[in-house]
Amino acid sequence: MKNLKDRVAVVTGAASGIGRALAINLADEGCHIAIADINRDGLKETAALIGNKEVRVTTHRVDVSRRDQVYRFAESVVKKHGGVDIVINNAGAGLGGMLEEVSYDEFAWLMNVNFWGVVYGSLAFLPHLRQREEAHLVNVSSVHGLFTNPGVGPYCSSKFAVRGFTMALRQELRDSPVRVSCVHPGGIRTNIVVNARIAKGHVPEKSPEENQEDFDTFVARTSSDKAARIIIRGIRKNKSCILVGRDAHIYSLLARLFPVTWQRVSGVLPDLIKKLAESKSEK
Repeated sequence: MKNLKDRVAVVTGAASGIGRALAINLADEGCHIAIADINRDGLKETAALIGNKEVRVTTHRVDVSRRDQVYRFAESVVKKHGGVDIVINNAGAGLGGMLEEVSYDEFAWLMNVNFWGVVYGSLAFLPHLRQREEAHLVNVSSVHGLFTNPGVGPYCSSKFAVRGFTMALRQELRDSPVRVSCVHPGGIRTNIVVNARIAKGHVPEKSPEENQEDFDTFVARTSSDKAARIIIRGIRKNKSCILVGRDAHIYSLLARLFPVTWQRVSGVLPDLIKKLAESKSEK
């Protein structure tokens, strides 16, 4: 999809982070925008940041874990915009804690947001996307949909599920006008860490703010704006897999070349990166 001007684009999780950056950048490309999030105030801020770009912007408060809300959202977008060309299922959440510490309710909550939210968003909009001569569906997974780390097992589970669902959907839509992409962001400067829930059975060593600071310092190498531009470039090129950030490319390569060895190394990699960075800063 090389020409984005006057397309109608849907972005979930648009109140902040990558979702907000996607909405702004797509508007800059001339897309009409329908943005959704559970955070109504954040949506208003995103709409204000888009400003007057001669495109139509609609805001929709949606809990993506609620199927009925997502389907009403799809109908509302088509009614207000006359159709839809691009859907980006970006909304997601985090949950920290070892698997034995996470309750079934907490695990189910995360899966409902991260996985079922993507399923609902894909299938609710798919009939409308099929009506276009050319359309694109984008589901956001993570580098944790390529490999795992201890302490974020539910998150990894949800993102692996998003990857599998999206790959299967792409195969099934091969002969349709709908192209499908799966996005795997690496460390992106967003508020995902500070906003993440902590399992009730887990006693964290640091506060959410301290963990966010560590994430920003040692992991998050890519801005939300740059991530959005990479994703949009992937849409233009109809890429099936969109890796966001140099770290995502490295992790993807290592996971494919050394699936067994890399799985062992990745479990201790965050601590190793942090120790190396700290030693450099002390010199």
